[in-house]
Amino acid sequence: MDFAARQFRFVFPRRPVVMGIVNVTPDSFSDGGRFLDADQAVDQAERLVAEGAEIVDVGGESTRPGSAPVPEDEELRRVLPVVRRLAGRIAVPVSVDTRKPAVARAALDSGASIVNDVGASRSDPEMWRVVAGTGAGYVAMHMQGTPETMQADPRYDDVVAEVSAFFADRLLRMSEAGLAAAHVALDPGIGFGKTPGQTLELLRNLGAFAVHGCPLLVGVSRKSFIGKMLGAGIADRLPAALSCTIWAASRGAAIFRTHDVAATVQALRMAEVLEARTP
Repeated sequence: MDFAARQFRFVFPRRPVVMGIVNVTPDSFSDGGRFLDADQAVDQAERLVAEGAEIVDVGGESTRPGSAPVPEDEELRRVLPVVRRLAGRIAVPVSVDTRKPAVARAALDSGASIVNDVGASRSDPEMWRVVAGTGAGYVAMHMQGTPETMQADPRYDDVVAEVSAFFADRLLRMSEAGLAAAHVALDPGIGFGKTPGQTLELLRNLGAFAVHGCPLLVGVSRKSFIGKMLGAGIADRLPAALSCTIWAASRGAAIFRTHDVAATVQALRMAEVLEARTP
C-alpha cells in the first residue's frame, strides 16, 4: 500500500507517519494566532521536522466548529509565503490544508506535495483534477455538513458504515477525475460532524476501513471530544490524545496529524519497541 506525493513515497506497512500542524490562522481552536507571521510559521515547521514530523501541514483557514470560510485571496496571502519557503528548506513533504481548488493549485505551484482536503464531500471534481495533474498526494476527509454547521446535530444510522460508503464513493469519483488511489489517504474526520459517541465508534472500528486499500490518516490532537468525555481543557488533552493515537495505530492507522509532534513520535516509537519485543 503506497501513498505517493510527487517525489515522496510512503510504502506501508512501515512505522506510522507523523504529520505536524502549522496553522497560519488567527482563529484555529488550539494554536490560532501563534504562527500568523511567516517567519514564525517557518520556524515552527522546522521545529516539528526536527522533532520527527515526516509531513508538515500548513493551513490558512480554520475549520473549528462554527468557523466561517476565509476569502480565497486571504487564504492565499496566508499560506503561499510559508509553503514557498518551506518547500526549499525542509526535506519532507509540505501539505496544504485547504478546501479551495485555486488555493491548492497555487500551493502546488509553490512547492507543496500534498493537498489535505477537509471538504472532500464535494460535488465539483475540480480539486481532484488539480491534484491529479501534478502527481501530488491527496487526503480525503469525511465531514458531515460544513465547519459552520457540522456540530449542530450530526446524525447517522451507522457511522462506520456511512463513512466507509463515503470513502468508496469518493475513491470511484477521484479515479474518474484521474486521481489514482496510490496518491490518496483517507481520513474519517474525527470530530468533524460527529458526536463524541460517534467519534468513539469510529475509533473502535478503524479496521473496517482497510478494505479501501489506502493509508488511513487520523487526527485526534486536542480535539473537543476528549474534553467532552473527560472534562479536559485544550491544554490538558495530550495524554488522552496519545492514548487514542496508540489505539488507532494498533488498528491500522498509518498517518497521524498532530500539534504535539515530539510526544506523538515518542509514544509511537515506544509502542513499536513493545511490539517488536526488543530492548
